[in-house]
Amino acid sequence: MINLILADDNEITRIGLRTIFKNHDIQIVGEVDNSKALLSQINAFKPEVVLIDYTGPGFSIDVIPQALALHPELKFVAITPQQSGATLIHALKSGVISHIKKDCSVSEIIDSVQETASGQKFFCGQILETIRKEGIDVEEISDAEFSCEPVVLSPREIEVITLIAEGMTNVEISEKLFLSKHTVNTHRKNIMNKLGVKNTAGIVMYAIKERFTTPNKFLFSNEL
Repeated sequence: MINLILADDNEITRIGLRTIFKNHDIQIVGEVDNSKALLSQINAFKPEVVLIDYTGPGFSIDVIPQALALHPELKFVAITPQQSGATLIHALKSGVISHIKKDCSVSEIIDSVQETASGQKFFCGQILETIRKEGIDVEEISDAEFSCEPVVLSPREIEVITLIAEGMTNVEISEKLFLSKHTVNTHRKNIMNKLGVKNTAGIVMYAIKERFTTPNKFLFSNEL
């Protein structure tokens, strides 16, 4: 039996999820609509898995590392509306193991909890498509650490990094900064070399880490 806490500010959503899990080996030991209550119930019930919409008004992504600091063995499955690649990266770096969407099939929702409880990662088809399109390597995100060596970036490179983190393509960046596509591509390559990253996901992680991009503006957008 998997002990599960439902963390969602919407009561109707929680009722629906409760119904979905009713006839499976999943016991809902708690339901919460805000971060403070979640930490309290985690301490009280010691669940194996938390199913959370971290984008809801009652929650913050910061509650995940706070909970993991208290209970490192706890596993988080995120269930949210559609999110950008930057949001997914931030969530995974914060400690989310699996990520699904609220309009996923019932079987995917059940599988996400069961697979995560067993130590596996689970992403629904729509999340996988976002990951594929944006070239995100989930394993690299989980293991990535930035060097302590100072990174010297030009003002133009910081502009490019910020726009990449906002989801702009090379063409869109070139139009915004009045640069050729070749120049933007050169900047991107130089940035990746300086940061020691292999793909766009690494650039976005760095932008979030250095706060070149504002989480409230970009990380919880429903637009890709």
